[in-house]
Amino acid sequence: MSEQAPAESASDAPKAGRPRRRRLVLLLALVLVAAGAGAYMTLLRNDGPSEPVPGEVVVLEPIQINLTKGHYLRLALALQLTKETAEVDGSKALDAAITLFSGRQPEDLLEAKERARLKRELVGELAETYEGEVMDVYFTEFVTQ
Repeated sequence: MSEQAPAESASDAPKAGRPRRRRLVLLLALVLVAAGAGAYMTLLRNDGPSEPVPGEVVVLEPIQINLTKGHYLRLALALQLTKETAEVDGSKALDAAITLFSGRQPEDLLEAKERARLKRELVGELAETYEGEVMDVYFTEFVTQ
């Protein structure tokens, strides 16, 4: 007696193609994920503005600013420029310092927290005035009388 191999039926044929189809769908999904990741990395990712690189420091001449009760502040500033900036006009910085410190109580300027707050305010003002050319301010002289 001879055994015959079972004949493939029409319903078995699509089952044979399913593993190949699954691999194709999986491969296509992997390609789409990789393409999406590549697009994100190159086009959509926003690193935000980069930090400015420090450049030259410009030292300004000291000035006297009138405080209350006949007192004054002798203030000298140094401006930290960005690397892209060659030079700036220091008169704008001195004007901003005079505006900020004039008429203040001498006792308030003795407090480190208040000086730090005023310095942050001055740095913010100068960042706007100089349109990003000045990135920091240093007090090189700060004497009240």
